[in-house]
Amino acid sequence: MTHEMAETLARAIAPRLAALRALAREQHVTRAADALGVPQPTVSRWLAELGRELGAPVVVRVGRGVRLTRAGELLADAAEEAMAAVEAGCRRAAEEADPERGRVVFAFLHTMGGVHVPELLRAFRKRHPGVRFTLMQAAHEEMLGRVRAGAADLALTSPLPAEPDLRAAPLYRQPLVLAVPRHHELAGRDGVAVAELAGEPLVGMKPGYGLRQITDELCAAAGFRPALGFEGDEVDTVRGLVAAGLGVALLPAAEPAPPDAVAEVPLRPAATRTVGLVWAGGRPLPPAARLFRDFAISLRPAGGAAHA
Repeated sequence: MTHEMAETLARAIAPRLAALRALAREQHVTRAADALGVPQPTVSRWLAELGRELGAPVVVRVGRGVRLTRAGELLADAAEEAMAAVEAGCRRAAEEADPERGRVVFAFLHTMGGVHVPELLRAFRKRHPGVRFTLMQAAHEEMLGRVRAGAADLALTSPLPAEPDLRAAPLYRQPLVLAVPRHHELAGRDGVAVAELAGEPLVGMKPGYGLRQITDELCAAAGFRPALGFEGDEVDTVRGLVAAGLGVALLPAAEPAPPDAVAEVPLRPAATRTVGLVWAGGRPLPPAARLFRDFAISLRPAGGAAHA
């Protein structure tokens, strides 16, 4: 049998899988029809059509009942396996549709994995213990791409996008500081302007990360374009570069404290980044993801608003 013929036969069999399984169990057309809740002539017609498509009968009469032929038995075995898989899929789909038992695919920045995300998940699971999570960490632009593609339900990121195909809700503002080596001349200052960094060696995140975008924007607003001598994938790596004396960096304040070899200097004027949830516009969130989104939004300080 050619591949095309097999596909044609599979299409003919697909709507009749339950009938084949019922017939294999009951060995009687009328009882199989009763089990399915369809008229007996309908089951008989399905079996005759299957035989014609296959080119060999799938049942033979034995007294007042029927018996599956060898070809029918092979198809019935396949029907049993296929229906079991479909039923398992239906159970998973039902769980997915239940906000208290569904799964949330949640992406977040590496900088959120230490404190913010675990605290948020712990608070949510206290109220909704049946919800399951698939967690992923990625760069800002990569996370937005996963949300657009449906590979992630929600992303916790910064800065929040303004693209029309995405929706966002700010959750909180995170202070930004200048991280410098402990013995750097700026380490003892009570504040530093970004414009003062024009002559300083800078280190930071690679392009595509939200912090890199914010660094570029702050420097551009101060009148210069940063030239980073070293670029990293994680904030801890960038802090390590600072500790090694390879440059200074604009970073979120370390939690609970920076390494001994790093000092943090406040920016003047103060600078923050807005951290929030992002999801795709134009398609509904799964119920569990919607439940988690609404819970996270409910925890934010008064005055925040979702970006349409």
